[in-house]
Amino acid sequence: MFKTLRNAFKVKDIRSRLIYTFFALVIVRLGTLLPAPAISRDVTEQWFNAKSLGFFNILTGGSFSRMSIFALSISPYISASIIVQLLTIAIPKLEEIQKEGEDGRKKINELTRYMTVGLAVIESGAMAIGFGSTGALEGGLSFTNVVVIIASFTAGSAFLMWLGEQITQKGVGNGISIILLINIVSTMPSDFTNLYYQFIYKKSVGMGILAAVIILAVVILTIVLVLILQDGERKIPVQYTKKVQGRKMVGGQTSNIPLKVNTAGVMPVIFASSLMNFPILVGSFFGVYPERAHFWPKVLKVLDQRSWLVFKGWGEFKYSLGLLIYIAMIIFFAYFYTSITFNPIEVANNMKKQGGFIPGIRPGKPTTDYLTKVLNHIILIGAIGLTIVSVIPIIFSGAFDARVSFGGTSIIIVVGVIIETIQQIESLLLVRHYKGFLND
Repeated sequence: MFKTLRNAFKVKDIRSRLIYTFFALVIVRLGTLLPAPAISRDVTEQWFNAKSLGFFNILTGGSFSRMSIFALSISPYISASIIVQLLTIAIPKLEEIQKEGEDGRKKINELTRYMTVGLAVIESGAMAIGFGSTGALEGGLSFTNVVVIIASFTAGSAFLMWLGEQITQKGVGNGISIILLINIVSTMPSDFTNLYYQFIYKKSVGMGILAAVIILAVVILTIVLVLILQDGERKIPVQYTKKVQGRKMVGGQTSNIPLKVNTAGVMPVIFASSLMNFPILVGSFFGVYPERAHFWPKVLKVLDQRSWLVFKGWGEFKYSLGLLIYIAMIIFFAYFYTSITFNPIEVANNMKKQGGFIPGIRPGKPTTDYLTKVLNHIILIGAIGLTIVSVIPIIFSGAFDARVSFGGTSIIIVVGVIIETIQQIESLLLVRHYKGFLND
């Protein structure tokens, strides 16, 4: 990784992209410190504590607990992406647009932008009304305060969406994922500090060393599993027939189709976590928290990751039902996202047009069926791997009552995005080397 970065800084174009990405992320972090107008910090600080909204606060890089102008961060964009992708399956017209290539992708992205702004308006409006009903607004609930809050939060979310697209075009990697990465990483020092004071500080030397070893083992094990999951792939051999083209004989090469075990990357985890935390977020706007012993708070507690696998008797362990929902959502989104990004029918048709075939498999529908079968097996393995990586820190947190916001989900996102970004930089270096060779 460090060798890749060192080589990247030697190339002017890539160095400019890295510097652009760095300053964009500085702007993101500065924005988390700018307070939104018309909101009383003293009241909201009591409302939004890390215990109830830990993961959502991580996604926003602490902006939510501070009630800054970036309080919604890119969560509306993530929600909009999920909704639009689901609509492409439900609405045939959108499915046709998606298949139009680059033009279709631009139209889908435009629809996602509009929906992002719409969701930001709805979420910020709900926050404004919820704040006003509990006296969290300076000057009380008024039309002016509601408009100001909606405008500031929506503008902050739209700006981050735009900045993410700029990082994608002028920086390195997927801009939205990189913003999500910096938000998560920014909260980790405080979480490790909490672990230190909870398990190591003022403990005996033996207990302190044992606690430190367990914490490091859990983190390292999770990272190693993520790396194995990210690097694993199944290569399907493809043979191309020889044919006469002009006076030359072309074809006859052997290639392969690399199918990654974790075909959907970190997206299933991001989608599942966002949907699980969204009801908790909405409930918090109206003063409904998972800790309260009523019906709706109990439902929210089922969705709260901090309530899973708490070994304090059946009364607490029953909330682990949320873990089963979470696992089911990861598996669903693994299949769903892969079905969008990889089309076996299209791949089989392209192979047939180019004279390619999989040894032992006839071109056409048999090839499509074979690719679909292999892909389904790979997706299941990848989804199980993601689930294992996600559950390990949850078990640790539930068994030892570790008071931290990050978990397996956060580590998966961090490691996955870093690997994807490094791969993007390597591809830019590869293009640069090819260009230099051709220019010579």
